[in-house]
Amino acid sequence: MQAFSLYAIAAMFIAAGVAHFIKPSIFTRIVPSYLPAPRLLVYASGVFEIAGGVGVLIPSTKIYAGWGLIAMLVVFLPVHTYMARDPDSRFSDLPGWMLWLRIPVQFVIMAWVYWAVLMG
Repeated sequence: MQAFSLYAIAAMFIAAGVAHFIKPSIFTRIVPSYLPAPRLLVYASGVFEIAGGVGVLIPSTKIYAGWGLIAMLVVFLPVHTYMARDPDSRFSDLPGWMLWLRIPVQFVIMAWVYWAVLMG
């Protein structure tokens, strides 16, 4: 089960990272207004997601990539909190409960990465 999870985590983060380059507008709209250079931040996070997804598949970088993905998810928490607390017209296509659900889901993903990558 951990091996399957490892590949699923890799695929999920690689796909999410690639999406940051294919459809950056989806992600720039969720960058809090107090942060500068939203497009640059979106591209940077895409690079980190791809690197983390690939990194968990390489034995010599697996541990670093796992911790890096967890750290990245922690850094993303303010974005999810911002979306839930300030649902304006940029997020009107998502129901409020979904915006709040994204926060605990981040912790579930962190635990999944810890279990599959760091304990595996």
